[in-house]
Amino acid sequence: MSVHDVGGRRRFEDSEFTLRIYPGVIAEGTIYCPITARKITSAAEVIEQVIDRLQLDRTKCYVLAEVKEFGGEEWILNPTDCPIQRMMLWPRMALENRFSSEDYRFLLREKNLDGSIHYGNLQMWLQVTEERRRMVERGFLPQPLPKDFDDLCNLPDLNEKTLLDNLRSRFKQEKIYTYVGSILIVINPFKFLPIYNPKYVKMYDNHQLGKLEPHIYAVADVAYHAMLQSKQNQCVVISGESGSGKTQSTNFLIHHLTALSQKGFASGVEQIILGAGPVLEAFGNAKTAHNNNSSRFGKFIQVNYQESGTVRGAYVEKYLLEKSRLVYQEHNERNYHVFYYLLAGSSEDERTVFHLKKPEEYHYLNQDCFTVEGEDLKHDFERLQLAMEMVGFLPATRKQIFSLLSAILHLGNIRYKKKIYRDDSIDICNPEVLPVVSELLEVKEEMLFEALTTRKTVTVGEKLIVPYKLAEAGTVRDSMAKSLYSALFDWIVFRINHALLNQRDLEESAKILSIGVLDIFGFEDYENNSFEQFCINFANERLQHYFNQHIFKLEQEEYRSEGIAWHNIDYIDNTGCINLISKKPTALLHLLDEECNFPQATNQTLLDKFKRQHEGNRYIEFPAVMESAFIIKHYAGKVKYGVKDFREKNTDHMRPDIVALLKSSKNAFICGLIGIDPVATFRWAVLRAYFRAMVAFRDAGKRHVEKRSGESNEMHLLDVKSLKYLSNLTLQDRITKSLLHLHKKKKPPSISAQFQTSLNKLMETLGQSEPYFVKCIRSNAEKLPLRFNDALVLRQLRYTGMLETVRIRQSGYSIKYTFQDFVRHFHVLLPEGTNQASQEAIRRYLHQVDLTPEGFQMGRTMVFLREAERQRLQDLLHQEVLRRIINLQRRFRALLERRNFLRMRQEAAVVIQRNWRLYWRGRAARRIQTVWRRHRARELYLRQRDITIRLQAAGRGYLARQRYDAILSKEGCSVKINGLITQAELYYGLGYTNQHFRFSWKSTDTLTLFQVEEHNGHIFKSTQYSIPTYCEYCSSLIWMMDKACVCKEFFSAKCVHVIWAVIKDAGTYSMFLSFHVQYDPELSSRQFGVELSRLTNDERAVPLVVEKLINYIEMHGLYTEGIYRKSGSTNKIKELKQDVNGMNLDDYNINVIGSVFKQWLRDLPNPLMTFELYEEFLRAMGKQMLIRGVYSIIDQLSRTHLNTLERLIFHLVRIVLQEETNRMSANALAIVFAPCILRCPDTTDPLRSVQDIGKTTACVELIICEQMNKYKARLKDISTLEFAENKAKSRLTFIRRSMVRVKSEFHVSTDIHITQMSKTLLNRAYFWINILVGPETTFLSTFYFPSYFRGS
Repeated sequence: MSVHDVGGRRRFEDSEFTLRIYPGVIAEGTIYCPITARKITSAAEVIEQVIDRLQLDRTKCYVLAEVKEFGGEEWILNPTDCPIQRMMLWPRMALENRFSSEDYRFLLREKNLDGSIHYGNLQMWLQVTEERRRMVERGFLPQPLPKDFDDLCNLPDLNEKTLLDNLRSRFKQEKIYTYVGSILIVINPFKFLPIYNPKYVKMYDNHQLGKLEPHIYAVADVAYHAMLQSKQNQCVVISGESGSGKTQSTNFLIHHLTALSQKGFASGVEQIILGAGPVLEAFGNAKTAHNNNSSRFGKFIQVNYQESGTVRGAYVEKYLLEKSRLVYQEHNERNYHVFYYLLAGSSEDERTVFHLKKPEEYHYLNQDCFTVEGEDLKHDFERLQLAMEMVGFLPATRKQIFSLLSAILHLGNIRYKKKIYRDDSIDICNPEVLPVVSELLEVKEEMLFEALTTRKTVTVGEKLIVPYKLAEAGTVRDSMAKSLYSALFDWIVFRINHALLNQRDLEESAKILSIGVLDIFGFEDYENNSFEQFCINFANERLQHYFNQHIFKLEQEEYRSEGIAWHNIDYIDNTGCINLISKKPTALLHLLDEECNFPQATNQTLLDKFKRQHEGNRYIEFPAVMESAFIIKHYAGKVKYGVKDFREKNTDHMRPDIVALLKSSKNAFICGLIGIDPVATFRWAVLRAYFRAMVAFRDAGKRHVEKRSGESNEMHLLDVKSLKYLSNLTLQDRITKSLLHLHKKKKPPSISAQFQTSLNKLMETLGQSEPYFVKCIRSNAEKLPLRFNDALVLRQLRYTGMLETVRIRQSGYSIKYTFQDFVRHFHVLLPEGTNQASQEAIRRYLHQVDLTPEGFQMGRTMVFLREAERQRLQDLLHQEVLRRIINLQRRFRALLERRNFLRMRQEAAVVIQRNWRLYWRGRAARRIQTVWRRHRARELYLRQRDITIRLQAAGRGYLARQRYDAILSKEGCSVKINGLITQAELYYGLGYTNQHFRFSWKSTDTLTLFQVEEHNGHIFKSTQYSIPTYCEYCSSLIWMMDKACVCKEFFSAKCVHVIWAVIKDAGTYSMFLSFHVQYDPELSSRQFGVELSRLTNDERAVPLVVEKLINYIEMHGLYTEGIYRKSGSTNKIKELKQDVNGMNLDDYNINVIGSVFKQWLRDLPNPLMTFELYEEFLRAMGKQMLIRGVYSIIDQLSRTHLNTLERLIFHLVRIVLQEETNRMSANALAIVFAPCILRCPDTTDPLRSVQDIGKTTACVELIICEQMNKYKARLKDISTLEFAENKAKSRLTFIRRSMVRVKSEFHVSTDIHITQMSKTLLNRAYFWINILVGPETTFLSTFYFPSYFRGS
């Protein structure tokens, strides 16, 4: 089988693959059949392609089998299995040698009717296999590669050679992980391998240990699910030499734990955990002779989880930062990474501000090497800043941190010399460095000089200033630099813990689950080993003792107490070495603390005390030659330690003069680092910030700085409660701060005492958790990629006791259940009635399932199983659970089908009954329709006969009426009919001829005059009529004469303009409304945040965006519940705001459109009710005449603002009228729109604006309610108009009938006039109805009254 586009390293990322299917005896003459397939192609589809290509017999049944060694066991694939996915799990060597190797392949087999596999001539196949074996033995065929074991417990022959050979074989195949039961061995390849991508994260999710290839993800997954199932805390202990890959393994482990927790919802803590790693590495890791990224401190990361598996919080505990590395580095070593990141990645401005130079120009950096092969310092600095931002460090805080780092580097450049004229005094050789350091630390230069050259001693009654000696001055300078850096590192850890803190932990006492990951410094043995190596190796001794206790001592004691058959396995016990170092009163660390209390003690006195107390102890030796050193026999071998600087490093305290100098700094950040109590420091910072805020507000006055939009940085704010919680939770802050305050009465503990306290707390935490061990092995000392050094690896395997560990795991029982736990876990498999956790019932069941006798034992209270037997029981449990699930599903589906059948039967009966009833109803309806049509036809016949008679009567009088009209038109007379008088002569003096006028009569009170006039091709009609109106102040009835002119072809397509003139109260007010059929103004591309006057013109009184949004809302969202109360999607709102005119509003939710409309109102630079009239509206709300006062202020608005406000209020009235459906009352709309249209000016006091919310809301609500009342009054007017129309129709009908008896000429003329009057009245009525209510008797969404607020 082959893979397309195969590179040097086999990665199966292509979409298509080629499978080689070996048909064997099924298709003689064909060695293999190439098939193209994808990752999702199933085995059934592959078999179908093989049948088509080889033209096999389709009546037979075929299966696909996977074989992993020649002549080995064949794994039959299910039809739904994917061969490509199975192939991707093959080892890399099998894929590279696919043309010559015959081990890994897919075979096509024929399946018999009984389900067995038909192999054809089995004897011939066995004969070929035997011949192949003989040819391999003679050397004619290459020897097969030895099989490696992913679990060392499966080795058939256990000794050091087979152990080492198996690890070497796997390492050459780039398999760096190997199991020892549940223990994981990691061999550092010094090369990144592509086995940590999301595919592997998903692959190892919720899998049993040992089912897949060993991996660090498998350990994390098992610990995570064991925590959720057993509700018990877990921990992962990662140990090994320096350079064995512990830090990288920790990063992979934390990454997988956070990925597992994000299967629920991501709480944000995961990102902070991932970001804390690069920050701690930059400030706490450095290059050593053995490792380019060696951790120079220990850390214990505890990730807290909720019971659902989601991350709840975390905290980091640090142990013993190597401060001496800051001022001195051995050969082929560097300082901490952060200094090189800062010098290489900072910008020019930052270099100027921080006074940065090249690394060669700093004494703390130029002692040996500067670079590491393959690193990109600029990229690492950008990665560091991004990680600090993820943790929550603000830009100002990062600037202060980098400034302090630069100050530490410049502090190391200070050099001393003796004064010429005084031997007991010293001076600074390069005084130009002092201003730089004082500027960066923000202290006075004179005080800095005094603190670095002299010390103050207080005696009885006087204060002495004593100059430092030349050697003492350098020590004080280095001590100041180390203390500053240590305090900075502790502060960073403290802030990371605060960012990881869950605030609910301060209030709730609920039990939380946790997984702890220990990444502590590895065992070290250099040419010159000092106090730091002594403490580091002591910590590794404690961890090895913890490992021995769990793997050997406790387990074997449990076997003996349970009474099972067991032979003890010897192991290396390092209890004696631990007692030598830490057991009082003669422990080495205790003796060191005693010597530190004697002022006259020296290195030799310390070494002599060691000899006197421990002469003859087999764990300590002293060199034969006169050398200030001693040798400790650790579990990993002998290490020589030089006693030089042991006492100084154990009491590395900062003098009070330096502390006072730093506390006098003007930089609050530096003062906070020196503060001994975080709570007190925080309270002082709050008080200082309060007074600064008062001064700032007093100077600023009423100026208001607008908040920047679009920035929402969620940060954890410091508070006293969280600071106290963190101070009690971790130790690092108390460790450093106690060293900075020697003037306190209580003497601070030594470094060794603090380190022992931290280790004791760590062991206590580990003792309360279920441990998982990861043993890291260094593959070679030269840090070469994929280089396996047998001697180095074997040495590490020996001192870690790996051979004994494999032996006890191989012969022991790693799985233990109490009888109750066994019954509770496997009760599904146990026979019915086995509720009692009895030993006999469990033993009887274990014998029934055919477990190997040596695979389990029954103790007095527990069941002991090996991993293989437990996996078999787990498989049986899984199969039984699946069987029961399928049974439940089958019964549930049968129940659903039964219910569905009953429902269908009931619905069928209903359908039959409905159709039967419809049939009879149809017959009855046809009978009624027949009678009704007969009745209507009869009435139509009688009415047509009556009309015919009347037409005949009118025809007979035609000649008489024609004669009478001729006489009337010549003389001009007054005609009195039923008390109605019209005088044409009255209008002759106005310049109108008689051809311009037609007369009609509406009632005894109203004179209606129609005038026909032609202008610019349009024929207009005008009429006057009275409309009863009530005064809004006195409620008295007012009769106003209105005149309207309209084109006769207004409703046709020929008319382009409509001119509407309204004349009120003898010409007090006229307005013309003109609108075009086609209107296409030039619009600005920007619609939001623009002055309203820029969006309107003479032709458009209201902005187009307002019309478009309101029209759409009135047409589609008038009945939507909470239309303006609910907000739409933020992303959709932003998308629609970009181009409202060009977007199709049907693609957006109605709440999104409403939110965009409100946003448009809020973005107006000057709101609709304007900043200038804001105070006027508020004063009007305090008067008695509310309505009159508010409307008088509204009249002061500009024409543009008034038109838009009228349109908005008209729209809100329509919303309120549908309150029963949309649940939006006038008060609710006022609450929503008051901040949009009646905002306070920017110069107003914010507190006062909050107090005015009630008034502004009441003002807007008042306007809405008043206009709603006017709206209802308009509807009454419309009803009156409709009543007048009906009355006019009936009156005209009566007059027409009465005029039949008049002379023919008069009848003809009057009939024509009446017909014209009737048409005009109807046109006027429909015109006003259309104007007021629209063509569908609803309020128009397009037209509205421009003079709405003036009571027109």
